[in-house]
Amino acid sequence: MVEVRRRVTIPAELDRLAEIRAVVRDVAHGCEAPADCIDDLVQAVDEAATNIIVHGYRGAQGTIELTAELVSDDIVFTLADTAPSYDPTTVPPPDLTVPPAQRRPGGMGVHLMRLATDSLVHRPRPGGGNILTLTRARARRFKEV
Repeated sequence: MVEVRRRVTIPAELDRLAEIRAVVRDVAHGCEAPADCIDDLVQAVDEAATNIIVHGYRGAQGTIELTAELVSDDIVFTLADTAPSYDPTTVPPPDLTVPPAQRRPGGMGVHLMRLATDSLVHRPRPGGGNILTLTRARARRFKEV
């Protein structure tokens, strides 16, 4: 069973990230998600939206279409944009053997999205752009490392 909980279109601007986080929190609360699930989803969707704004649109005007669904026991957020095509699932994992103080700033967003979700799927948007789907079970499934 799929139940669409929310669909919003938000300008791709950094000062709108708080609005995106509020939507994620509201939807997750409405799905009766536990606190750790809500925190994971807020972090993952915030990272995805930030990447779209900063690296996708690169200061150009655009929008992020955010859809939230409850699919069985999974909360699914889909972010669609019209930025140049980019598949974050191809980003290699960071080298965690390098101490944080010695790493260059940034570069951890996709890693954090992977840790906070059960699946991260990218597909090209018909007509140009990207569709990124982040799925997190309300009850945490343990991933094999």
